[in-house]
Amino acid sequence: MKALFIGGTGVISTQISRLLVAQGWNLTLLNRGNRSYTVPGTNQLIGDINDEAAVAKLIENEMYDVVADFICFTPDQIERDIRLFKGKCRQFIFISSASAYQKPLVSPVITESTPLSNPYWQYSRNKIAIEERLMQEYRESGFPITIVRPSHTYNRRSLPLSIHGDKGVWQVLKRMMEGKKVLVPGDGTSLWAVMSSRDFAPAFVGLMGNIHAIGQAVQITSEEMLTWNQIMETVANCLGVAYKPCYVPSALLSACKKYDFCGSLVGDKSNSVIFDNSKLHALVPTYTQSLRFDQAALDSVRYFLTHPDQQVEDPEFDAFCDQVVAIMEEAEQKVQAL
Repeated sequence: MKALFIGGTGVISTQISRLLVAQGWNLTLLNRGNRSYTVPGTNQLIGDINDEAAVAKLIENEMYDVVADFICFTPDQIERDIRLFKGKCRQFIFISSASAYQKPLVSPVITESTPLSNPYWQYSRNKIAIEERLMQEYRESGFPITIVRPSHTYNRRSLPLSIHGDKGVWQVLKRMMEGKKVLVPGDGTSLWAVMSSRDFAPAFVGLMGNIHAIGQAVQITSEEMLTWNQIMETVANCLGVAYKPCYVPSALLSACKKYDFCGSLVGDKSNSVIFDNSKLHALVPTYTQSLRFDQAALDSVRYFLTHPDQQVEDPEFDAFCDQVVAIMEEAEQKVQAL
């Protein structure tokens, strides 16, 4: 089987690429070659997907069983992909997002038939628009699409935290190790689903070349439901420190102009969600989730602690956290004095 990945070395796609190589797929990765890391056993096409003419030249004599674009985020990019890959693949997989589901939620139990609507996050609205365009193309021309909706997926070089700065999660880990409070949305009791890329990969690969997945939208999400308190306390336990939360209303964080928390919190992470993966299991009956969050989190924490290059400090975000903690502690004192 022959596949082309646009990207292929990201948080989600790297593990998929490794699994495909292990299964004997002929896998080509199209990217700009800016990362020093490549997946051993893959073919490389060096090019910018935004240079449509150049990419068309690179693939003019190729036919793929599967093309998957991991870095398509806007409606104009999907129009480019349709032009490039119509007639060049037997299945085109678009990576959408579970954040596209209706907010606020009518029901916390989410299936693929849950309406798509997110007034809080442009990222999600773009994903919705792309999905609608692909379904239109499937209906009108038979373009063989499959839409995949991940939730919060991470790898060993990342951790699924609800609130962090622009430089990643290390500063949150550092605050924990320094005995500082860490910001947690709401009261930390909303349910969330976080999934290791090592579990995501076999589910995704099970959809590749799967004729029953053509024309379908499929969510690939964790079946382990955790509160934000459980997620953050697990990370603290992996670090061997106490969990010290500072609970902050999501609406208050959304008012912050320095960081764009509105979309990622009100439009996504502060909502309690329970995903029903029945459709995935019907399409990929051999798939089972194998990793608990505490197991994967320990691996990630150990990776951060043993790789100094991952320890990117963010003093600006740290100062922001200190200020928010001070505001919330002052507010608590004032309420106690009433």
